[in-house]
Amino acid sequence: MTEPLPPTRRNRASLTYKVRYAAQNPDRIKSYLARVARDLKFRFSSRDHVAYYRAVMKSDTAKNPEAAVGSRSHERWLALGQMQFDYLRKHGLKPDDRILEIGCGNLRAGWRFIDYLDAGNYYGIDISPDILLAAQNTLVRQDLREKLPHLTLVNDLKLQFLPSRHFSVVHAHSVFSHSPIEVIDECLANVGRVLTSDGFFDFTFDRTEGPEHHVLREDFYYRTETLISLAERHGFAARFMDDWEELPHGQSKIRVTHPE
Repeated sequence: MTEPLPPTRRNRASLTYKVRYAAQNPDRIKSYLARVARDLKFRFSSRDHVAYYRAVMKSDTAKNPEAAVGSRSHERWLALGQMQFDYLRKHGLKPDDRILEIGCGNLRAGWRFIDYLDAGNYYGIDISPDILLAAQNTLVRQDLREKLPHLTLVNDLKLQFLPSRHFSVVHAHSVFSHSPIEVIDECLANVGRVLTSDGFFDFTFDRTEGPEHHVLREDFYYRTETLISLAERHGFAARFMDDWEELPHGQSKIRVTHPE
């Protein structure tokens, strides 16, 4: 849930890129080596990617919950949440809509959705119990307990416990940027069941115009056509959201809907 650099053709996993980056940023070598050591530890101790990234979030949340969801400062945390909220409002979000936020984190955008929506209409899920505890703290700080939001821990993205055709908006910001393709495939295979016939699912991703790759097991870079093709194989209509590119966020967005 970090903030990536703009789309590029560079492969950040390549040795050439790493050597060049280290030469240009010697002050970051120590922190990168610490990430490598943590990555190796979590790979050996985790049975799958969910367990791996749950451990990452536990480690990061213990230091700073807002940094754990990719915000360099509290001001940036507020700004990114406002940006997500304003974008959905611009695209027709109404108080009676029911939102499912996949990877709700500590409610960076979620608390604004909860405040705006009718009581009970927000459902946030996350794989990290630690960040969900931080989400409870956000609810208390913003005095939103009376809005009756749902916050649920999950082990996968099969969404089996949720009702069919219930959510008019499904939202996943900076989730697929930390997900291998099989996790994205699992989500797209199941999200259509919970989405209303006229609803939409927005997700952001780290876009590359070069080879697809990942850095450690934390940051994944995909080509637009890969994810659009995957969504279409699951029966969705999918489109790249050009107006999202105009905003200062660093990730790209795709919207999927049921075919008309």
